[in-house]
Amino acid sequence: MKNKLLSLLLLAGTLTVSAQETVLGFSKKASDEELKLEAAFEKELTASNLDDWMKLMAAEPHWVGTAYGEQNVKWMEKQFKSWGYDTRIDTYQVLFPYPKIRVLELTAPTKYSASLKAIPVEGDPYTEQGDKLLPSYNAFSTDGDVEADLVFVNYGIPSDYEELEKLGIDVKGKIVIAKYQGSWRGIKPKLAAEKGAIGCIIYSDPMDDGYFQGDVYPKGPFKNKTGVQRGSVMDMPLYPGDVLTPGYAATKDAKRLKREEAPTITKIPVLPISYEDAQPLLEALEGPVAPEKWRGGLPITYHIGPGPAKVHLKLEFDWQLKPAHNLIATMKGSEFPDQWVVRGNHHDAWVHGASDPLSGMVALMEEARVVAKLAKQGSKPKRTLVYCAWDAEEPGLIGSTEWVEDHIGELKQKAVAYINTDGNSRGYLGAGGSHSLQAMVTQVANVVTDPQKGVSVAERRMAANSMRGGDSSFKLSALGSGSDYTPFIQHTGIASLNLGFGGEGSGGEYHTIYDTYTHYTRFKDPGFQYGVALANTAGRIVLRMANAEVLPFELTQWHSTVSGYLGEVMKTLEDMRSEVEKHNKLVKKDAYQLVMDPKKPVAPAKMEAEIPYLDFSPLQNVMADLKTSIDTFSKVDLTQLPVAKKAQLNKAMMGMEQVLLQDKGLPRRDWFKHQIYAPGFYTGYGVKTLPGVREAIEQKEWKEAQEQIGVLATTLKNFDAEVQKLIGIAE
Repeated sequence: MKNKLLSLLLLAGTLTVSAQETVLGFSKKASDEELKLEAAFEKELTASNLDDWMKLMAAEPHWVGTAYGEQNVKWMEKQFKSWGYDTRIDTYQVLFPYPKIRVLELTAPTKYSASLKAIPVEGDPYTEQGDKLLPSYNAFSTDGDVEADLVFVNYGIPSDYEELEKLGIDVKGKIVIAKYQGSWRGIKPKLAAEKGAIGCIIYSDPMDDGYFQGDVYPKGPFKNKTGVQRGSVMDMPLYPGDVLTPGYAATKDAKRLKREEAPTITKIPVLPISYEDAQPLLEALEGPVAPEKWRGGLPITYHIGPGPAKVHLKLEFDWQLKPAHNLIATMKGSEFPDQWVVRGNHHDAWVHGASDPLSGMVALMEEARVVAKLAKQGSKPKRTLVYCAWDAEEPGLIGSTEWVEDHIGELKQKAVAYINTDGNSRGYLGAGGSHSLQAMVTQVANVVTDPQKGVSVAERRMAANSMRGGDSSFKLSALGSGSDYTPFIQHTGIASLNLGFGGEGSGGEYHTIYDTYTHYTRFKDPGFQYGVALANTAGRIVLRMANAEVLPFELTQWHSTVSGYLGEVMKTLEDMRSEVEKHNKLVKKDAYQLVMDPKKPVAPAKMEAEIPYLDFSPLQNVMADLKTSIDTFSKVDLTQLPVAKKAQLNKAMMGMEQVLLQDKGLPRRDWFKHQIYAPGFYTGYGVKTLPGVREAIEQKEWKEAQEQIGVLATTLKNFDAEVQKLIGIAE
């Protein structure tokens, strides 16, 4: 969906390598039995398999509904069957728009027709497949035919519109042009429409994604002048999945909304373009010179407008139901068949999808192959493994969301955890997920060797953190959205992880015709060393989850993390109060007008409403109670419990994450039910921790903020009650 690996590297969490020696029945040091099995697993991993499988699966474009996509899923099913898995293909009928008409013209003060086409490059035959290549567009843009003055809005995020307001620039009735980056792409048309714009254009500026970063493809990995990033602009912060079946599965006979009623389709037409096509439009703008931080890498002076540049945007789509095929491959557990470890990666792509998603898909397949080989040799997992290859992730996390909504009752009863991967590259391990899994992930990261440096992947990650001036500890980030873990953790309350390597295989191929086998093997992960490292990391986690006598959920680090989130929210409120007080003092002194350049006038500064004090004591009190309970539980040596007690404890711990859900969900988007993690409403993928409280504060909805403090306190009281039950079982 987006550059998930990079986001993983930037997000913050609270996991340190120095987890306590004994937590919830497992030691910081893995047992000899675990290490022996994992060593046998690692020994069998073969990079050439990943290479061969990617070359086959990325040979042709395979977006949702294509014949080649169906061919890939059937081929994968054949492989899993040959390894010994029980397989099936679960198919859903989902709305998917294909572009019929794409017109973008500069009509004044000069004329220019955008080519909207990426050029094939020498040495990469996959870019020469002509009509097989999916045209560049934004899925779930609405149809439209509009013409208006153009306004440059930088990244098109809330702070950019605040800047425009200061300059007295209104986008109402205008078409906006925004740069990719800064937020998930769907936020840009969402905000533009809310501000009254009638159309939206998104382009990749070479400063962020092009020649400013390095040599462009084919000489180097970065985006050349005709490259265009496809992608969904569905309003996924409202709900992901099929737009016509919100909250329930898109089965063949499902009741569907009318398309005009679907709230996650954009309200205005949206089109992505290359920086070659963007330059004439931006060059024709006048009005104020853009602020320095808005300026990109094109050889022009960046102006904001509006006008005199006027553009005509016409889009029309073929809206059809298309089959989304999910492969489900199962290995029944030898001791606990009704406890599932679910492992997934998507298989659909915007075009060839070598990096996104097949680099992760082939790693999952190699992991599954070796697990099955060990099972045949007598090391069958104790819990059931469910390997999933999701379809229709790219247009809106659709395949996984429909499957979860279709099986939600059974998943809540049986799923132990969900482990997700997506695109993969060279560099550092990015790991995000439920903080109850932090200690176990640290253990694994400390025993997997980085293929380039010969140290553990945890050590390399920590070194990178130190070099960037951050916390040098290994951290597990919170999960917002952006890949197929979303319906598991945000909607269903299943402890989840998202894993991948990245940071060194950078490039501009993302969602373009250049995301090919040729590009990937030259620049992203030559030799598939990190593909093997990903299979090794995820596979060890799967094996530990599947075979643990006591499930490796740990609550001490969880409590520390959530306490940190509460501190961050309280500080946000304090900082807002301080900023408003400072601003109002400057307004009273007429300071803004005195320092304003009369040749660059801005709207007069206004007094802002004072920030009230909120009562956080309900949360502070329950967090104190929780610490007492967790401290008591952490002192129990669970390894010494009788088998029956361990079984009872495991069953109870499987449901702990679900306690963090609220049936009503978050304000204005009830599909998202998790009270600790959610995607940002106006950032899309960026995570919001304690989202109900935090977003109400950021939107200055003070009554709602106080109500959400109460909701969260109730949720955490219920969680404390569950910890008390764990203590009762363990005593």
